[in-house]
Amino acid sequence: MTQASRLEKSVVTPRAWTMLALGVAAQAAGTVFVSTPAFLIPLLHSEHGLSLAQAGTLAAAPTFGMVLTLVAWGALADRFGEKWVISIGLALTAIAALAATTTDNYALLGIAFLIGGMSAASTNAASGRVVVGWFPKDRRGLAMGIRQMSQPLGVTIASVTVPTLAAHSGIGSAVALSVILNGALAVVCALALVNPPRPTTTAQAPVAAANPYRSNSFLWRIHLASALLVFPQFTLSTFGLVWLINEQHWEAAPAGLLIGASQFVGALGRIVVGVWSDRAGSRVGPLRLVSMSAAVVMLAMAAADASPWGIPALVLLIATTVSVADNGLAFTSVAEAAGPAWQGKALGAQNTGQFIAASAVGPVVGALIGVVGYPIAFAIVAAFPAAAIPLVPSHDRDISV
Repeated sequence: MTQASRLEKSVVTPRAWTMLALGVAAQAAGTVFVSTPAFLIPLLHSEHGLSLAQAGTLAAAPTFGMVLTLVAWGALADRFGEKWVISIGLALTAIAALAATTTDNYALLGIAFLIGGMSAASTNAASGRVVVGWFPKDRRGLAMGIRQMSQPLGVTIASVTVPTLAAHSGIGSAVALSVILNGALAVVCALALVNPPRPTTTAQAPVAAANPYRSNSFLWRIHLASALLVFPQFTLSTFGLVWLINEQHWEAAPAGLLIGASQFVGALGRIVVGVWSDRAGSRVGPLRLVSMSAAVVMLAMAAADASPWGIPALVLLIATTVSVADNGLAFTSVAEAAGPAWQGKALGAQNTGQFIAASAVGPVVGALIGVVGYPIAFAIVAAFPAAAIPLVPSHDRDISV
């Protein structure tokens, strides 16, 4: 490749940034809906008489729905393009949210949350295709890092608005926020989102169209490594607040602020790592180093449990940042290795594996903490990213162009 062609490939058009912004907004809107039931748990438990198990089941319904349909939405994006997959998925999410606002029956509410989660999954795989399609290889790490901020952005919006709306106006008003956001984004994406250009037919086309899961183990290894790396991430996001309050004797307010700050820093860290991978010209190299770092910081968390006040907070902040840094790297690597004909399906499979692993973190790590305590539990969790290190392939694979 000549210097001129490299420079031409590195140009990112204003349209590409616009498409990225639409993808981030769409996935954030879907995340608001998926996150809403979790922030309704206190109200459902204290004022509506549901047990924590019942309220937790309602909160899990959207995520379970996503697991059911992620690969299917990805296949539709591969076949028909991203524009209508995202627009129709958001519209269906808005309709499910609207249905949830009209019922007081908790079984029907759970069904609405389930269907909404199945619909919201449309943005996950399709928005990843938007990034890979509109951005050149040497800017995809940055773009995917920005795209990966959509989930913490959606969670933040839900955490700030849903509890207040629910407390003052009831569950229906809290869920109505998702009706507005997803409905509005469905219309905007239908009007403004443009599918990225499909690769022209070349001699490489048969390779790009072939099933990448049959030709080699690259994607399987990335999927498995990513699932293992979910454990430190969700251990910290699930039990970090409780650890600060119960073990480090923090007040709830400053502990909550620290968790919020760590999530924000972690989101920025995804962008930094994405830029690093662009400059390094590799996804798997940084991914392997992140895996090593995740094992180290979980061991540091184990040691920090008995450290003086202030050190645990710093270690938690660093550990949270490191534990989420792999997401954008893995997604970019999966999309590039899958090729245009399989990107949506592969990204859907990537998300599915991560959600399944995430669903195991609560009961598994919670049981560990109950039996052996936080320090040993954190040390055991360090074994998961350590196991991911040899699974990360030694060389990148890219048939995306």
